[in-house]
Amino acid sequence: MERYESLGVVGEGSYGLVLRCRHKESGQTVAIKKFLESEDDHTVKKIALREVRMLKKLRHENLVNLIEFFRRKRRLYLVFEYVDHTILDELEATETGLAEDTARAHIFQVLRGIAFCHQNQIIHRDIKPENVLVSRLGVVKLCDFGFARLLAGPGESCTDYVATRWYRAPELLVGDTRYGREVDVWASGCLLSEMLTGEPLFPGESDIDQLFHIIQTLGELSNSHRQMVERNPMLAGLRLPAAASTPLVSSFPSWSTRAHAFVSACLCLEPSARPSAQELLNHEFFLHDCFPDSFLPVLRQKVQQEFSTNTLLGMSGRRGSSTAADRRGRGRKVPGGNSPDNMYGRSLVRQATTQLTPTSRPDNINAVRSVP
Repeated sequence: MERYESLGVVGEGSYGLVLRCRHKESGQTVAIKKFLESEDDHTVKKIALREVRMLKKLRHENLVNLIEFFRRKRRLYLVFEYVDHTILDELEATETGLAEDTARAHIFQVLRGIAFCHQNQIIHRDIKPENVLVSRLGVVKLCDFGFARLLAGPGESCTDYVATRWYRAPELLVGDTRYGREVDVWASGCLLSEMLTGEPLFPGESDIDQLFHIIQTLGELSNSHRQMVERNPMLAGLRLPAAASTPLVSSFPSWSTRAHAFVSACLCLEPSARPSAQELLNHEFFLHDCFPDSFLPVLRQKVQQEFSTNTLLGMSGRRGSSTAADRRGRGRKVPGGNSPDNMYGRSLVRQATTQLTPTSRPDNINAVRSVP
């Protein structure tokens, strides 16, 4: 930490702290994620190293840049570019959601990042407003890859305890362990809906309540998912609610027809019926007015501008070297704080036992679990 000056805590949670810091030599502001006791806690260490491993593989203009990482006194530190705010910050600043043009530009960039991850056989598994950064120039960057993983191969399974509840696909809620890219697509539909309204689409207070919200809004589960409910001991005796009788389009009359079609495509209850992230980039929501043709050149100019003004981005992803002072533990003392676990957002991580109200944002439940 000798190369950085701490400017304060911007996040605090189960795994440690996130600090806003200044790189002394360049003067650039960075975000440093400090994992607590990462050598001793297997889960924390696993999540930290997974994030490093994923971000070293993934270099894309719509993914956050990992500048360097290093260890000091049994703790792992990840140094990221500092990005101004998150989509959650934007939503908290308005009561009615974002303008459709703004939401469209944001979700287009989110999908570009997701599509790139999926092309590299990686699923993010925690798409939500606080994990989407927005720079001052409007460049959107997906962050927080602590729960990302490679797609499961034939015969392999994944944990179903992933994704923050409000954005969790039905296959996860019923205990399916053979899920794939489709869970990120579902979360993207939830994200766009929330951007357009300012409110989460499915604000469940528990996993079962979450499942009920989905059924009451979208209709009956698929046959395979109903069978999983019957076989899942955690859902024993559960009676599913009456399915939706009113189309989703009727609930949001102010949305454009194309926005309705886009969200509905993402939220197909049958995972195999959902389009891929790449297919969504070619959805009429974007193509009807040739949006990509006009937007992408401007986006790339903004990305180049940000890159040219941040000298640290050229060293992205490197392993930091220890200094004698750091090895002796003479680094800057980290101040305390009561901010959230997310790197840049303003809410959220609580212990899993926290009682949730309908307006409480849920934590990522993996914060207290080992995640394969």
